Amino acid sequence: MRLLEKMCFVVLASGLALGQATANNSGSAGTGSVADELKALREAISEQQKQISQQQQQIQTLQQQLETKTSGTPHVADAALRTAPVPVAATVVQETEKPKESPLSFRIGGTEFTPGGFVDFENVFRTTNATGAAGNPIATSFGAIPFSNQVQGHLTEFRSTGQYSRYNLKVSGKYGANNVVGYIEGDFNGNDAANVFVTANGHTNRLRLYWLDLKRGNWEFLGGSTWGLETPNRTGLSPMPADLALTLGEDANVHVGIPYTRAAEFRTVYHFSDHFQWGISLQNPDQFVNAGEVIFPFAFNAALGGQLDAGNNTTGTPNLGPDVHTKMAWDTDSNGKHFHFELGGLMTTVKTTAVPIGGITFQGHTSIGGGIDGAFNFELFKGFRVLANALYGDGVGRYLIGTAPQTVVRPIGTGVATFTIDNSLVHSGMALVGIEATAKKSQFGFYYGGMYAQRNAFPDITSPVVLGPTALISCETGSPLQNKPCIGFGGTNSPNSANRAIQEGTFDWTQTFWKNPQYGAVVLITQTSYLTRAPWFVPAGAPKNAHLVQGFVSMRYVLP
Repeated sequence: MRLLEKMCFVVLASGLALGQATANNSGSAGTGSVADELKALREAISEQQKQISQQQQQIQTLQQQLETKTSGTPHVADAALRTAPVPVAATVVQETEKPKESPLSFRIGGTEFTPGGFVDFENVFRTTNATGAAGNPIATSFGAIPFSNQVQGHLTEFRSTGQYSRYNLKVSGKYGANNVVGYIEGDFNGNDAANVFVTANGHTNRLRLYWLDLKRGNWEFLGGSTWGLETPNRTGLSPMPADLALTLGEDANVHVGIPYTRAAEFRTVYHFSDHFQWGISLQNPDQFVNAGEVIFPFAFNAALGGQLDAGNNTTGTPNLGPDVHTKMAWDTDSNGKHFHFELGGLMTTVKTTAVPIGGITFQGHTSIGGGIDGAFNFELFKGFRVLANALYGDGVGRYLIGTAPQTVVRPIGTGVATFTIDNSLVHSGMALVGIEATAKKSQFGFYYGGMYAQRNAFPDITSPVVLGPTALISCETGSPLQNKPCIGFGGTNSPNSANRAIQEGTFDWTQTFWKNPQYGAVVLITQTSYLTRAPWFVPAGAPKNAHLVQGFVSMRYVLP
């Protein structure tokens, strides 16, 4: 206000001075010569120009001072040249719309909805029929690769299917201090009808993931159906599929060597810093023995059948309590190269019950098992990454893609013709190493993984069968000869489904033909694998190993 008044005063004062100078010159014109008048006029004009120049400098200085004082708060000028602060709601600077995660995203209030997924045309060829029993052509039955002395071992397998196509929806929003993310994902790998490949190929919709994640400060909580903490990560302890180390391949059963589960879980994670976080989870258990791998004691077979899941118990087994898993993760970036390391441990339980032979009341038997897992990946140089992971422990076979049993049941003699039982957990483990390379629109991956399950066999002292003197057997290497059949896992005369080891080497190539952030991408995905499995017991004249070569070729359109 005062600055503008000063500006007006300077302009008026300079005008009066100029008028006075002109009047004085006009008064002396009558007595002087024309030359004197012209000289006086030139001097007056020169003086006026100097005054105008000084006034312009003063005005510029005042304008700069005015702008400096008013730059802190938005203002508008009214008709009376008065200034007034503009309310926040009326500011001319409008809030820009929050950028969307994809062109398909949309907002309802403060919540953003982002659909995603892909359409997959998949083709798979195998040198033996490895999915005859499983009935799912895109998920290899690693533990049931047929041997060359079986019919399935002489039949090749080819399928084309779209059932691996996937859809997902991510819902995210910030509500006060809470960052909330919900995620649901499904495909069509459900339990198909027996005639699904005859005419219509009507594959069944299946839930893969469905969870809600809440972050508040340094704390993070997750609940729902998710990839478990057993699954190795590429980054932190994130539950998002893109942050998991699941190879580049196409096999729906992932890869031998990668332990995982997708199960109901409640998880708590504390973020100590941007680099270090530690989590603990409670997840759905399952007392697992797999079909045909474990032989129960003869006298307790009927009672144990419903207590341990052989891969056919849709109602679930009567578990003691949730499995507990804890894992920490460290991430850092150096010179643009990412490094990730994780280490964890899990605890699992098994409980069985039965009336002892010769007894009258039920007796419960509880065992506690567990294991340790770890993983790392790092970028050796730009576009070239090395990764590895492993899990080993007692009773962890369910997390090894279901390739090993969790437990066996051992009979125990308590007197003459009286017996009870106890659980005996199976030692098993998995590991994988791999390298990944990226070159422009191409990605390459080579992975080698293996699984091992330790034998846990013993004589069935409850069996009425008694072997003759010439048929005595030893259930395990180094154990004494005896006259009862062997039971448990991997003993003498055990089925060839009781695997000692399974190995897989894979080469993956993914080629992006076209990609546009507004319209999506067209991608070619290929996988070539060699698998072998070795059972614990091989009858005379039978092949020692089963072998399989398989190839996947998939054309995929990925939503933007």
